[in-house]
Amino acid sequence: MTYTQPGHQARGRAPEPRVRRRRWGRKVVAVLVVLALALVGFVLYVDYSLKREQALPVDGERPQDGPGTNWLLVGSDSREDLDQERKDELGTGDTAGRRTDTVMLVHIPASGGMPTMVSLPRDSLVEIPGQGEDKLNAAFAYGGSQLLARTVENNTGVRIDHYAEVGLGGFADITDAIGGVELCVKEPMQDPKANLDLQPGCQTLQGPQALGYVRTRATARGDLDRVQRQREFLAALTEKVSGPGVLANPFRLFPLILNTSQSFLVDSGDHVWHLGSLGLAMQGIASGQGVTTTVPFGGFGETDGGASVVEWDEEGAEKLFGALAADTPVPQEVITTAEGIGG
Repeated sequence: MTYTQPGHQARGRAPEPRVRRRRWGRKVVAVLVVLALALVGFVLYVDYSLKREQALPVDGERPQDGPGTNWLLVGSDSREDLDQERKDELGTGDTAGRRTDTVMLVHIPASGGMPTMVSLPRDSLVEIPGQGEDKLNAAFAYGGSQLLARTVENNTGVRIDHYAEVGLGGFADITDAIGGVELCVKEPMQDPKANLDLQPGCQTLQGPQALGYVRTRATARGDLDRVQRQREFLAALTEKVSGPGVLANPFRLFPLILNTSQSFLVDSGDHVWHLGSLGLAMQGIASGQGVTTTVPFGGFGETDGGASVVEWDEEGAEKLFGALAADTPVPQEVITTAEGIGG
């Protein structure tokens, strides 16, 4: 046994590299601080990149603010920021202004339960404040996002908390940023107006094809078929975005984040962390942990001008939106899809 006097190091044993350990520890802390600051800076940059406007009503009578969170999601046909080459590629035409191609209401329960996504057909016959009865998308044409939001609130009784809108070019850019989305097309689809020519079968749709797929109404049931395809595509898009092929690939993830932030228009009070919460809810819906439905269908009708419209089943719609406003489960009997109506 070797006896070592107190305070002395045993022969042959090197001194503990305490100074070196402290230096390495400081370096690790410094790197972590730099990474944290870089992450915060990136989040702030993305948040700053969001386009904002006062999209929700600021005055007048509105539904009572209930539990849970409600989003109004809008796909507009805005051609802003598209040059002629891009317009030709996407088959958008040269129409000026913004109109709605897609309108969806997403409810996120306060309890963290299953979210609900409701498609509101753009041809729905609704009461537009100050304009009388007309198609839902006419509200946007009359008064932009504020009038559209007010129209949705007045006809559903659901108070909207957040607003997100994406234009044609942004939709295509987001799809391209993740390398396209795979969908199974059931029948041939041709629509020269949308530059769409698809054959049956499972295939990966790139930006221009995806845009045509969710926009075309050149099918038997027009708007009803379209809202079904929109939900189908949105689920496939969300599923791919949340998969390792995107999240673990910085060459996919960062272009996606940047394209998303620069493509979305949100309400003046919305931020990137609100969109993050929406993304989590959409991921749940895409994985089957949520409810997707269309407003209960009451039939087809016509406006005074002879335009075809979609009429809601008033009793079913009242049950559906009443459940969302009260943050209670949606009754099973009012959950439907565009495939099961209007045939």
